[in-house]
Amino acid sequence: MRGLRRKHREAEVSTDSLNDIMFFLLLFFLILSTMVSPNSIKVNLASSKPRQDISKNNKPVHLAVTSDRKYYVDNKEVTLSNMESVIADKIKGKVEPVLVMHLDKDLSIQDEVDILQVCDRLKCKPVLATKPTNAN
Repeated sequence: MRGLRRKHREAEVSTDSLNDIMFFLLLFFLILSTMVSPNSIKVNLASSKPRQDISKNNKPVHLAVTSDRKYYVDNKEVTLSNMESVIADKIKGKVEPVLVMHLDKDLSIQDEVDILQVCDRLKCKPVLATKPTNAN
């Protein structure tokens, strides 16, 4: 009767193909996510009327710099040395002041950094204005 003894086997699950399946699922979702564009969803947005008109106190300050480094704050020419004080006078009393920068494309990045440092000192939000490109 000794030869009729049953051998006890451990139960095991083969996970060899699990890595391949996970790789293909990951690849599938990566490819699918690049094909979905958030701009393709058309939404009919609600409309509203403004509660109050934009007052002079909320309008942004415009700074234009030409390619020959002439500075204009709200269409008035200023020098680089007094630009900060002129902008400070313009944003005085504003809750969230905004400075819109109209910079010539031939200027160096250092010119923009100089203006950004002024914005940082005055605690105003800088916005870089650009020209729209033609979609031809």
